[in-house]
Amino acid sequence: MKPFHRPLPKGTDTHVAIARHPLHPMLVTFPIAFYLGALASDGAFWFSGDLFWARASMWLLGSATIMGTLAGLAGTIELLWVADIRHRAASWTHFVAAVMLLAVGGINWLFRLRDPVESILYEGIYLSGLGAALVGTAGWLGGKLVFEHQVGVEESDEN
Repeated sequence: MKPFHRPLPKGTDTHVAIARHPLHPMLVTFPIAFYLGALASDGAFWFSGDLFWARASMWLLGSATIMGTLAGLAGTIELLWVADIRHRAASWTHFVAAVMLLAVGGINWLFRLRDPVESILYEGIYLSGLGAALVGTAGWLGGKLVFEHQVGVEESDEN
C-alpha cells in the first residue's frame, strides 16, 4: 500500500510580489552578478597587481552580501508562507545553498574589510571561487523551481 501523497500543483502563485511579479527573482540578480564580479576582479588583481581591483572586490562582496540578504529575506518569507513551495525538496535545497553562499560571501567580505589587498591571495580567491560554485548551485536549483515546478509562474487566462 502506497502512503497518501497529494501531488503538488504546477504554477504555484507567489505572495511576495510587486504588481504580481515575484520579488525574490527581481532581487537575486544583483548578488549573482556581484559575487561573480568579485571573482573576476580577484583574478584581475592577481594578474595586474592594480589595487583598484582589490577595492572593487571588497565593494562587490559587500554589495552582494547586502543584496543577497534582501533577496534571501524575500525568498525565505515566500518559502515559509506558501505551502506548495514549502513542500518541495528543491525549495529547501535551494534555501540551504543560498544560505551557504551568503555565509561564504559574508566571511569573504569581512576578511576584505580588514585588508582588501592581503586578503585576496589565496584565501580570498578560494572563497570567491567557492562562492561562484554556490551561485551556480543555488541558481540551478532556483531555475529548477521555476522551469520544472513553475513556482512563481501563473497560468495565463489568455488562451
